[in-house]
Amino acid sequence: MILNLLLAFFGEVMKIYCEAVHGLAMDMADKLTRSRMGLSSGRFGDWACQLGMSKYSFIPETVGSTGVQLHADTGFLAILQADDGVSGLEVMDKSGSFVPIAHWPGTFVVNLGDVAVACSNGRLCNVKHRVRCKEGRVRVSMGTFVLAPKEAAIEAPDEFVDAEHPRLYAPFTFTDYRKLQSV
Repeated sequence: MILNLLLAFFGEVMKIYCEAVHGLAMDMADKLTRSRMGLSSGRFGDWACQLGMSKYSFIPETVGSTGVQLHADTGFLAILQADDGVSGLEVMDKSGSFVPIAHWPGTFVVNLGDVAVACSNGRLCNVKHRVRCKEGRVRVSMGTFVLAPKEAAIEAPDEFVDAEHPRLYAPFTFTDYRKLQSV
């Protein structure tokens, strides 16, 4: 009985969290496309989103090991909420060095993925990142990902393509892109 109540409460909390972070993600993506790309708003209403939760069971013997291999996110935008007590996120800078991301309690980390690069015809850049074990404690993080249109082709708007900026990426669907990533 108590377990059922706890599960119901957890479900309600997650629903509220997901709705709030989804709204934040849509707002951030919209503001980014208007301010950095000069495009009209309202582009993300039919885009797929995903919530992911990760638990890293680090122990003292795993300090220095990798929790998540180096990668760039495939979608448009990611909002990450890390554990308030355990760091570990690192980004790769232009020189190929890793920079630890200091976590400030109550904040999110936002990064762009491959779809943002394609949609901007290379004007925006993604960030390669990984998670490293910094201390022998459990680390938990949650990510909300704005992926891509559910069915429409992904391509840079015509405003981003001209003689000086040829189209860098042929139109593609997110489903086809994910299939290529899994090979």
